[in-house]
Amino acid sequence: MIEGPGRPALVGTILFGLCMGLLLFLRLLPLSTGLTGWPGPDLGLCLTLAWVLRRPDQLPAPAIALVFLVEDLVLLRPVGLWAVAVLLGSEAARLREHRWRGQPFMVEWLRVALLIGAMMLGYRIVSLLFLVPVPALGQVILQFLATTMAYPLVVVVARLLLGLRRITPSEAEMMRYKG
Repeated sequence: MIEGPGRPALVGTILFGLCMGLLLFLRLLPLSTGLTGWPGPDLGLCLTLAWVLRRPDQLPAPAIALVFLVEDLVLLRPVGLWAVAVLLGSEAARLREHRWRGQPFMVEWLRVALLIGAMMLGYRIVSLLFLVPVPALGQVILQFLATTMAYPLVVVVARLLLGLRRITPSEAEMMRYKG
């Protein structure tokens, strides 16, 4: 008989959805004074990559796609374009998670920075190909830097508040035999 997702996976997915909903709510609050200088980091992207690299069993691809599709709709971005970029990037990270598991955090941070850069570059190229208005390149580079710098902070906060930790080798073996 085929089993559905286990309780930890379902709880993790719901918790991820709630965290992303909170981040989207905070992003929509009118907190600025009118002038926008430095773009802020994409904390949702950082949380998604941290979650996929720490607990890949708790975050299915459809949940990632749905959350970022809703974010595209609410933030008035091209519908589905950033969702596809994040989905492709997170699945690329998920496929490599078993190789990255034993590496030091600095190596993970570098790889995540390269992945975020590739996702932002792909998004920009597709936007330009379809003649969608794109923000200034300087703003995109600043957002890339802010997102990359925020990643370690998001990992620490996720560890402390959500208990999000790397899976152990024995948990990875059990996941492999279940799936």
